[in-house]
Amino acid sequence: MAGNPRTGRPYRRLCDWQRALRLPCWLCGHDIRYDITGPEAGKHRDAFTLDHLIPLSRGGNLLDPANARSAHRRCNSSRGNRLTTTPITTSRRW
Repeated sequence: MAGNPRTGRPYRRLCDWQRALRLPCWLCGHDIRYDITGPEAGKHRDAFTLDHLIPLSRGGNLLDPANARSAHRRCNSSRGNRLTTTPITTSRRW
């Protein structure tokens, strides 16, 4: 029985490689808090998450480095599975 591919060694290696690049968030362009690690990273909105240019639900490859992007947790969650390369704005103009 196969396990969760996001907990396997290849995925962790890809996350570590992307984290080591220290790139800004590809969605909003702001710096990511790479110092937030461990269990608190799962709750902090400015923490690093591995995002995918082509969402996995739309056929993107989980382990392809060309599909990997650095993102804030909040930006990654806001984007969902949309195919977008434009910045996401989180505020409205009234």
